[in-house]
Amino acid sequence: MTLTPTTPTLPPPYVDHVDWVQTSLGPSLQIHPTPSGRRTENPQGAQIAWTEVLRLAPDADTPGMRAQFDCHWDFARAVEPDKPSWNIEPWRPVVTDDVMIATRCNPGGPEE
Repeated sequence: MTLTPTTPTLPPPYVDHVDWVQTSLGPSLQIHPTPSGRRTENPQGAQIAWTEVLRLAPDADTPGMRAQFDCHWDFARAVEPDKPSWNIEPWRPVVTDDVMIATRCNPGGPEE
């Protein structure tokens, strides 16, 4: 019998806390994921985590901020799983998925 590793579907919460900070480029929302948020493969995980973000920072509810969050959820967790926070900014432009990926989730300026 061969055992296949299973993909973890870890329970929420996926977001520990958020902090609004002011950077030289403008405001930035730092999202601090929980250990479960960093590792879960829950198919509903991104939506659950975004709902948690909005509960903590309701003013983050913009299309550009959601797109940046989704990019971090889909890619940053895999590329840099121990990154202390996922930083998303309201001043970044809304772009296509290809541009979002090409800019490493940071369209319109350097990573904060």
